[in-house]
Amino acid sequence: MQIVDAHHHLWNQAQHPRDWLTDPVDHIVGDYNAIRGNYLIDDFHRDADGSGYELVKSVHVEAAWGATPDPADETAWLQTIADTPGSRGMPHAIIAHANLLDPEVESLLRRHCTHSNMRGIRQMLNHSADTPGLNFIDRGDVMQDPQWQRGYATLKELDLSFDLQIWPWQLEAAAELVGRFPEIPVILNHTGMPLADDFVSWKQWAIGMDRLAEFDHVAVKISGLGMARKTWTVETIRPYVEGTLERFGIDRCMFASNFPVDCISSDYSRIWSAFDAITVRYSEGERQKIFYTNAERIYRI
Repeated sequence: MQIVDAHHHLWNQAQHPRDWLTDPVDHIVGDYNAIRGNYLIDDFHRDADGSGYELVKSVHVEAAWGATPDPADETAWLQTIADTPGSRGMPHAIIAHANLLDPEVESLLRRHCTHSNMRGIRQMLNHSADTPGLNFIDRGDVMQDPQWQRGYATLKELDLSFDLQIWPWQLEAAAELVGRFPEIPVILNHTGMPLADDFVSWKQWAIGMDRLAEFDHVAVKISGLGMARKTWTVETIRPYVEGTLERFGIDRCMFASNFPVDCISSDYSRIWSAFDAITVRYSEGERQKIFYTNAERIYRI
């Protein structure tokens, strides 16, 4: 089966160290030791090539390069990789970082856009008032901030999409945001990031996903389900995969590996084999959409 991996990362710690991979932190993914070293395009190809699936295109999502050095430097580095013979054109799409609260963010966005594979922005908005270890940003009300919304509106002017990464308890607030900006394509990251499998958590996730699914310009990457459940099985992730497909429909869902982050709980083959097993009841045309062509269309690759 051919696949487009709609969410992966690369990093060169020797040249561009990321603080989150260097300093001990309390994080959902747990022990970072397995991913603290470099993860380059050849490493990504090695993992994919041994999976039994044919990786034909990929989407790179920012890996917390940070504000210093300039986040546009990550985009430039990735474009150089994509343009290098032997990379197979990967990553075909680059989702870069920008702080949309910055009044000068348009300048950064335009620097990102000088690179041909640039497609969108991710600013991780995960926040918990109760658990500081779940905070990827220092405020929980950013999506309601008028200054942030002005930065967000700039995405339309530059023909950029927004990769939305939040916790389940933030999904309803996100629905209010995306409803105000129907012209900006939104891709929800990591299946809405469900943290627990108890009934209360499931209900919170399901209600939020229902709200977001009301908006046709919102798509979902089904991925990242190993971050919160290191001992996952096909059956433990099945409700989230099937629940997302049922809510958003085949045309607005795509699969992704979240490698190398998810290599902490799995290998590349196991992730794609699980998606394969869960969707076996779908038609070949439907499966082609969620494994391949939806990502091509949504990320314009």
